[in-house]
Amino acid sequence: SLTLPGSIRGLEFLFKPDFSKITSSAILIALGQSFFSLSIGMGTLVTYGSYIKKDENLGFTAFSVAMTDTFIAILAGVAIFPAVFAFNIEPGSGEGLVFITLPNIFNQMPGGYLFSLIFFILLTVAALTSTISVLEVIVAFFVEELELKRKIATLLAAGAVSVPGILCVLSFSKMADMKIFGLTVFQLFDFSSANLFLPVGGLFIVLFVAWFSNRNSVKKEFSNNGNLKAGYIPYYLFVIKFIAPLAIAFIFLSGLGFIRF
Repeated sequence: SLTLPGSIRGLEFLFKPDFSKITSSAILIALGQSFFSLSIGMGTLVTYGSYIKKDENLGFTAFSVAMTDTFIAILAGVAIFPAVFAFNIEPGSGEGLVFITLPNIFNQMPGGYLFSLIFFILLTVAALTSTISVLEVIVAFFVEELELKRKIATLLAAGAVSVPGILCVLSFSKMADMKIFGLTVFQLFDFSSANLFLPVGGLFIVLFVAWFSNRNSVKKEFSNNGNLKAGYIPYYLFVIKFIAPLAIAFIFLSGLGFIRF
């Protein structure tokens, strides 16, 4: 997309600061997106954290996950937004932007059909693998707490998740005119999960770790029983005790409309 005429405008849109765009709603959307993008509050990190090796450096792992996620997001932006401006597509087109922009890019490439096919296959795989990580939270609960067989737990969880998933898909076609509080089904799920449910889940996790878990146990987990240097632990504990709960509560109350700024 960087080779297309007019692509420089896409890079400017992506990287050139425009402080007039920093509004209260933009900040709220960005904070909500960080919860969704990093799977905070879903239980995913807790579930996969229970499978991690005992000698793993948790601080480095958490930092690596956040940095990798940011890098991939920037890479995706560089791939998409130059083409958005090259083809004069509205950058705020929403969730279907990738299905509008990238086909236009592939049409300009030799062998574009093949690259398009490969890309959308990989996109499907990426979507499925992301779904598996979220589904594992429900499956793990069914297996460990309800003592169900893993296959049965997987089928039940997948079936339960498929119903709202199908409704979200239909909101782009046959149910596009169906609005709840002025939002389509997909938009309602997107807003409520990113700005309401995930912050609440994150708040409960933070409060539990900060105020109800054993402080020495937290230190041992981060330092591998003293085998690793973890000088950041006092700062980490301060953040999750005071700063994080207030920030999450702010996101939640802003999402409900109780706080406006």
